[in-house]
Amino acid sequence: MSPELISILVLVVVFVIATTRSVNMGALAFAAAFAVGELVADLDADGIFAGFPGDLFVVLVGVTYLFAIARANGTTDWLVHASIRLVRGRVALIPWVMFAITGALTAIGAVSPAAVAIVAPIALSFAARYGISPLLMGAMVVHGAQGGGFSPISIYGTIVNGIVEREHLPGNEVFLFLASLIVNLVIAGVMFVLFGGLKLWAQGAVPLDEATGSGGAPDQRDTPADGTGTAPAPSSGTGTGPATAVATRTEAPDTTRLTPARIATLTALVALVVAVLAFDLDAGLTSITLAVILSAAWPEDSRRAVGQIAWSTVLLICGVLTYVGVLEEIGTIKWAGEGVGGIGVPLLAAVLLCYIGAIVSAFASSVGIMGALIPLAVPFLAQGEIGAVGMVAALAVSATVVDVSPFSTNGALVLAAAPDVDRERFFRQLMIYGGIVVAVVPAVVWLVLVVPGFG
Repeated sequence: MSPELISILVLVVVFVIATTRSVNMGALAFAAAFAVGELVADLDADGIFAGFPGDLFVVLVGVTYLFAIARANGTTDWLVHASIRLVRGRVALIPWVMFAITGALTAIGAVSPAAVAIVAPIALSFAARYGISPLLMGAMVVHGAQGGGFSPISIYGTIVNGIVEREHLPGNEVFLFLASLIVNLVIAGVMFVLFGGLKLWAQGAVPLDEATGSGGAPDQRDTPADGTGTAPAPSSGTGTGPATAVATRTEAPDTTRLTPARIATLTALVALVVAVLAFDLDAGLTSITLAVILSAAWPEDSRRAVGQIAWSTVLLICGVLTYVGVLEEIGTIKWAGEGVGGIGVPLLAAVLLCYIGAIVSAFASSVGIMGALIPLAVPFLAQGEIGAVGMVAALAVSATVVDVSPFSTNGALVLAAAPDVDRERFFRQLMIYGGIVVAVVPAVVWLVLVVPGFG
């Protein structure tokens, strides 16, 4: 049996054990990386750890640390209510506002994970307070980021268009951008309908005195985040939230007043946006630096913030991505792609490449996958039977729309940012939703973009 096939079978075993035995998949993946790396690939520890996502580790820790402080001092509550006032109390509009914000950020040049890291904690805090499904809100944020992700001036757009130019393929920057935007907009619309968006419309507007926390409105910080109307079960200690339940307050906190701590936190959030977008600084390192500054200034507000860092999510994501790095070292991903590229039926090869891009990207770098798959498509694109413009767009969409997976950077950020949820349940929801996207979207974009022969 080839090393490539062994590594794939081990990955399947990891999924089965994690699902049936409720063992942290990241811990299993670290063990699998060690076993396969040492016994199959003859890698030493340095070779195995080459795939450890150190940058993502810092992003997850830094962002969840910073927003744990923001929750502790009431800044996220202030932002939530400010958003409600902005849309005149219509809660149903907020998911679309979050979609538009993340889309605008990526369209003007933000890296998709950076935009999600900025918006997701605020969006999911809002969802927790007003009983919106966290899956709906998380999906709106991620699909918004991917919807704007292929504008001609965006990071993804410039990378893909650069690959197309380097491979001497026909390209259409506007077509690529619109294809991604429309696909993500349609998916967001479907999610909005299926996960309670119509009920939010039917509820109308939230009274502004409730939205501002005045008039004796009850504190809704412990409102269930799944939108079911039932309180989540107490944490068993396996999640990433606080180990003890927060007692329901009898008096609502004043969410309209900007205290010095809230002003400083808002300034830190603005500084994060400016640092990431204007100065291209790392979102993780910037977040953790700002969090440390706030902790030093207001230790009483941030004493519990370290305990609210999404440690189990960090273990899960880093373990899985370390194993994916071992797969790349072995050559499993390249082996699978080349096998598909050698198929003599261009349309069949095209749909299989879209599926490989979607499946692998759900666990690895979307940009890296696009950089590998587009060149693999060159031989049969040169035959003229497949339109290059449509094929490139289909590959780009397939490799990025699946970033709702909890194993991708964006999905992991959404999972880590959700407050007051049963994190294991939310993880399963994201995994199932990501699986549906992987199963359905590549076939749809292949049918719509590749079969007609665009380009």
